[in-house]
Amino acid sequence: MSQQVRLQDHVYERIRSNKRDDESFSEAVERLIGDRSLRDLCGVFDENEVAEMRDAIDAADERDRDEAREVAECFE
Repeated sequence: MSQQVRLQDHVYERIRSNKRDDESFSEAVERLIGDRSLRDLCGVFDENEVAEMRDAIDAADERDRDEAREVAECFE
């Protein structure tokens, strides 16, 4: 079964530019969106694991902010 889908021109162009010569548009879209979604991770981790991951992400973000500040200070 096939469906018609409206796409904004810029979205269509992005798909077209990433489409391989040997694949259909449907195959290109399927490849580009991947097999899994982040939503598939719901319920996989327990609360402690989620808290640890959030802490690690927050720490990495803080390191990135500190590094960006140091680089910015070089240009002042």
